[in-house]
Amino acid sequence: MYEVTVESGFSSGHFLRNYRGKCENPHGHNYKVRVTLAGRELDEAGLLLDFKLLKQVMRPVIDRIDHQMLNDLEPFTRINPSAENLARYFYEETSAQLIAMTQGRVHVKDCTIWETDTTTATYYE
Repeated sequence: MYEVTVESGFSSGHFLRNYRGKCENPHGHNYKVRVTLAGRELDEAGLLLDFKLLKQVMRPVIDRIDHQMLNDLEPFTRINPSAENLARYFYEETSAQLIAMTQGRVHVKDCTIWETDTTTATYYE
């Protein structure tokens, strides 16, 4: 099995509903996201997926939420924009693009969100 990983960053605001504490108030984070792909077969160039292509897959997901209030965007109008839910959001959005791009040869292994330098949440299936 092969794996490739790309990290990127974005800044967004949010607040947590049904939460008691400081995070129930609007505030922001400089997030970092890591997407790791996995697959058993390399392409003709000997790559699982070109890093450049993975960055292109991540770009529209990041652009949609960068410098936005997450609570105003779907699906976070319905679910809390927690680090856990952000990790799942990235997993699902990048998975959908990769399935089409690679005909299932490559899949998203996991997505990790850093809300701070010392706190992360990871989603995988």
